[in-house]
Amino acid sequence: MDGNRRWAQDRGLPTLEGHRRGYEKFRELMNWIRESGVRNLIIYAFSTENWGRSAGEKTYLMQLFRTGIRERMAELEREKVRVRFIGEREKFPPDIQEQMKEIEEKSSKFTEATLGIALSYGGRAEIVEAIRHMRPEELTALTEESFSQRLWTAGIPDPELIIRTGGAHRLSNFLPWQSVYAELYFTDVYWPDFDKKEFDQALQFFAASKRNFGK
Repeated sequence: MDGNRRWAQDRGLPTLEGHRRGYEKFRELMNWIRESGVRNLIIYAFSTENWGRSAGEKTYLMQLFRTGIRERMAELEREKVRVRFIGEREKFPPDIQEQMKEIEEKSSKFTEATLGIALSYGGRAEIVEAIRHMRPEELTALTEESFSQRLWTAGIPDPELIIRTGGAHRLSNFLPWQSVYAELYFTDVYWPDFDKKEFDQALQFFAASKRNFGK
């Protein structure tokens, strides 16, 4: 969900307003996802590299995460959506870690749909962390399937479609292991301006793709 800061800069607004509008857009996206019948979604909300941003911006984002988790908890429970937090959660303040744990536990019984929220996520860090915790005997018998079960995304299907807003044509450390057969949809539209029409175009792009997985 790229382009919040540039969206704000282009309009002469504070950077933080871009993040606020980005959060509102995420709430819209959840409605489109439900209407479209998509059952699994992972959003890239905060990368491992984002810790290098200014103290003021990080403080605002932490508060936005607190608000977002609290506001969405009851709604997602009503919609029977399972929530998973993917990334280095130990880097967040204790109260946010507790919020993550609570919503994961409350939603763990749901199987209809899954929302993965990538916070302090980096694909390389995920792979290194998986290997670091493997025993020697596991490495000897390692398969692609068993390795996938060691990743933070274990239990969530690999993505079939990845959408990136903001104009960049790269994955930027997002799901490098899981995305090998994903269709990639790039748009110049900044995230706060991403609308239902653009979302539908991405789905149409996916529907028109010929997916033979190398066969």
